Amino acid sequence: MSKEPAVYTHGHHESVLRSHRWRTALNSASYLIGELRPGMAVLDVGCGPGTITADLAALVAPGQVTAVDTADDILGQAAEVAAERGLHNIEFRSADVHALDFPDDFFDVVHAHQVLQHVGDPVRALSEMRRVCRPGGVVAARDSDYAAMTWFPEVEGLAQWQELYGRVARGNGGEPDAGRRLLSWARKAGFTDITPTAAAWCFATPESRAWWSGLWADRTTDSVYAKLTVGGGHASAGQLTAIAAAWRTWGEQGDGWFMVPHGEILCRA
Repeated sequence: MSKEPAVYTHGHHESVLRSHRWRTALNSASYLIGELRPGMAVLDVGCGPGTITADLAALVAPGQVTAVDTADDILGQAAEVAAERGLHNIEFRSADVHALDFPDDFFDVVHAHQVLQHVGDPVRALSEMRRVCRPGGVVAARDSDYAAMTWFPEVEGLAQWQELYGRVARGNGGEPDAGRRLLSWARKAGFTDITPTAAAWCFATPESRAWWSGLWADRTTDSVYAKLTVGGGHASAGQLTAIAAAWRTWGEQGDGWFMVPHGEILCRA
């Protein structure tokens, strides 16, 4: 029996898209770049605002990239990014990773960045990604691991944020510690040739600290996450305001350091 659909915990508030637009193939899919060749057909699952998608399209041109997401407005933003970069080898479509509307053995590469942590059935999602990937092709996935995120110095409120986010995400049907589970999920999806790796983002310069702390402060009080947190009875608006203040306090620390670890898998179909 399939699981209930998950609710996307972050939503598409400006504070969320601020971080999504920062992502590139280099800082978010470097483990995959060596597998890409001109002429390949690529499926980018959960493309979001399309910055990684555009990088992939440039790397496989004249090959075709098909970018899918469940949010039509975000697909429109991704199409604008492609147009701004003069890329004409990307098709944008609405799709659910649990039931991809593509034939078997259709793509050379199937990629998903920060997607499996938000879906109701990650094993089924990986099985679908495997189905549409050609024999010898690659299914690639990368997800963060919230419980393994760490920072310095300790600021009162950030540990509460970490615990609260995990509770809210699981309440929405997702798995915020997806990074450590990717290998297990891939095996359950039927893959046998899997290369698991790990990588991290680090925010420790004055500019990156201000950017990271600011977007999380805004996300904590103003995004869909805030509404789901309060509406679900996980925390009060006042508690979220205090957590947002903790984020800003951490961002002002001259020696502040924050690490976001990711699990990665390259699976041969």
